[in-house]
Amino acid sequence: MTKNNSTILIVDDEPVGRDALEMLLTAQGYNLAFAGNGIETLSKAAELTPDLILLDVMMPDMDGYEVCRRLRSDPLLAEVPIIMVTALDDRDSRLTGIEAGADDFVSKPFNRTELRTRVKTVTRLNRFRRLLAERKKFEWVVEQADDGYLIINNKGEISYLNQQARLYLNLSPDQSEIITKTFQELVQEQYRCEPQKAWANLYTIRQIASQEPSARYLVRPETAIAGTFWLHVDMLRVDQPISANGKTAGGSDWLIRLRDVTEQMVLQRTKWEFQSMVAHKLRTPLIPMLNSLELLTLRAPHLSNEETVEFAHIALTGVKQLRNEVDDVLQYMDATGLSKPNSTDRFVLSQLYPIVNAICTDLEINLLPMHNFEELIHNTSALFISKQAMELILREIIENAKKFHPRRAPVVAIYASYLSPHQFSVQIADNG
Repeated sequence: MTKNNSTILIVDDEPVGRDALEMLLTAQGYNLAFAGNGIETLSKAAELTPDLILLDVMMPDMDGYEVCRRLRSDPLLAEVPIIMVTALDDRDSRLTGIEAGADDFVSKPFNRTELRTRVKTVTRLNRFRRLLAERKKFEWVVEQADDGYLIINNKGEISYLNQQARLYLNLSPDQSEIITKTFQELVQEQYRCEPQKAWANLYTIRQIASQEPSARYLVRPETAIAGTFWLHVDMLRVDQPISANGKTAGGSDWLIRLRDVTEQMVLQRTKWEFQSMVAHKLRTPLIPMLNSLELLTLRAPHLSNEETVEFAHIALTGVKQLRNEVDDVLQYMDATGLSKPNSTDRFVLSQLYPIVNAICTDLEINLLPMHNFEELIHNTSALFISKQAMELILREIIENAKKFHPRRAPVVAIYASYLSPHQFSVQIADNG
């Protein structure tokens, strides 16, 4: 059967009746199915969910009225239109049919033109009803979606957007509010388009979509109270319906999906930063180690005891440094993360000086007194970072201060102050 055509279930216990309706409707392009009794009708209807049932009233065992009642009691078939075909033409028979759930009646012998017209009208209305029901389901799903969806024309004028898209574009949640700005204008107010090549010629959606296929992102830069926000943009061309003159109302519309990929992008960036950090930390101690060991290997017979000890000491120092760096990497990997807004282990500002003091003591580094120590030690404000992660950052900075100091004995000073109600500055300085 062709799925694009309406399906009609013809029910009649007489083959002659079924054949007559088949001859009448076959040329109209309908998909026809047949049943010869009530039980078969219920089975076929459940299998096909037809667009229309032509139901004979006078059948043995289970008449058309009872079949109609059972169809109407089935939630999946209750909305299927039913036209009763009957030789009965009295008022009581029609009332019984209406009470059973029939939508229309055709009397035998039927007028061919009248029957075709009624069938065409009912099947068309039922198809529209189904499309409307599917559209309502679709709209409900879209409105509940985590992704933002918009429909715009080639100029970027918005004809539809769901609540999530309104949120992403900083629009009122009121669906009745008229949107006067184009999609491009709304985007440029708060986002950076990345990569710029994929968004070149940001004048019409047609020009944007004509670029080489690539990932497109909208990026809202980091602020004092929020991190960088990433939206992945997908664009799908949707042709408008063709009118009677063979033309569309205005070319094509575009369905745009806005998907929040901030977490994935932050994770990818963290991965890159971690790889870069590990490469730097592990390569730095390897250079003196390799140089010293190569000299020992190649020139050992010609080196004095003092030179041998010196090169061995350099190599050992590099090994110890490498071990410390590996420990730092492992500790970093065990950290809960540099930003955990939901974490209960927040870094409290009063912990700053004690942590720095403990690190300096461990590394045998002098720490100058903090000028606003008394003010800070009683500050219970918490930052959006875990205590463990903050300690790792501070230790890395202070270790570098010692590592690159000429005598490996820096004097460290720490300064802390508010830049704004939502920004806190920590500065670590040394005399290296």
